[in-house]
Amino acid sequence: MSEKPGQSARFKQGMATRRAVLGDAHVERAVAAMSAFDEPFQTFITEGAWGSVWSRSQLTKRERSIITIALLAALGHHEELAMHARAAANTGASPEDIREALLHVAVYAGAPAANSAFRIVKKALADMASAGREEK
Repeated sequence: MSEKPGQSARFKQGMATRRAVLGDAHVERAVAAMSAFDEPFQTFITEGAWGSVWSRSQLTKRERSIITIALLAALGHHEELAMHARAAANTGASPEDIREALLHVAVYAGAPAANSAFRIVKKALADMASAGREEK
């Protein structure tokens, strides 16, 4: 999945955006873990999610990050929520921004979803702080 000759412009843009949001280390781990079985899926999300949606100019990466966190929390996608909570530091979304998104989750998706999300995000932010990574 790393860049190869003949890859689409959308893939290349997606990979650049994915790296900017999630960080090189995360993307390198995803690439290293990829197999022939999931390579089509990894290409799909790189082109579709990262190359099409996340690369659009109508919203900032910070705004997209906040929206993504709220959606993942509302849907109960906890592993992805933790990943995007950590990535928020790369997009300019602050812990306060995340808190506000989770308050919206409580109102529109329910207190249990928000309760779980607050627990997951608190842990992700604490882990980042203890690792010495500065949150924005």
